[in-house]
Amino acid sequence: MAKDAKPAEGGAEAPKKSKKLLIIILVGVLVLVLAGGGAAYLLLKKGDHADDDESADEVAQSKKKDKKKDAHAAPIFVNLEAFTVNLIPETGDQYLQVALSVELADAESEALVKAQMPKIRNNITLLLSAMKASELLSKEGKEHLAETLKGEINSSIEVPKKSKKGESAAQEGPVKSVLFTSFIIQ
Repeated sequence: MAKDAKPAEGGAEAPKKSKKLLIIILVGVLVLVLAGGGAAYLLLKKGDHADDDESADEVAQSKKKDKKKDAHAAPIFVNLEAFTVNLIPETGDQYLQVALSVELADAESEALVKAQMPKIRNNITLLLSAMKASELLSKEGKEHLAETLKGEINSSIEVPKKSKKGESAAQEGPVKSVLFTSFIIQ
């Protein structure tokens, strides 16, 4: 019986060794998985910081663009009521009906334009009634009229400055352009 007991003890040691070996392997695999997961986390987190740096750069660039946009902000338009005037007769009575929009340089200019509106309307009416239909029919005629109106409105808002020779100096006013929203000659 003593001989029988010894092999039973040896058989019990084999499962104990295999259990220990299994536990050691499982712990090793667990350590490897945790180490791999930690390394992946650190690498991805580092990538996120790189993305954060990129997004911070993008935010900085967008702020620079916003500052540029402020310099080139959305245009301010002021609509003027329609003008109806008699043109200088060429082939009988002719009339001009025109509606204008004025593009301004900045929002502060809008108050200046509205404050001077009666003077602006008067000067535009006088200017338009001194025109001939043949001068206004072509595209070039309309473009020339728009530039003339721009100068007239700017001079109505700001007093023209005289040069040393007594000539009116060309000036930049708050009006950037004059746009026709309706243009009818009858």
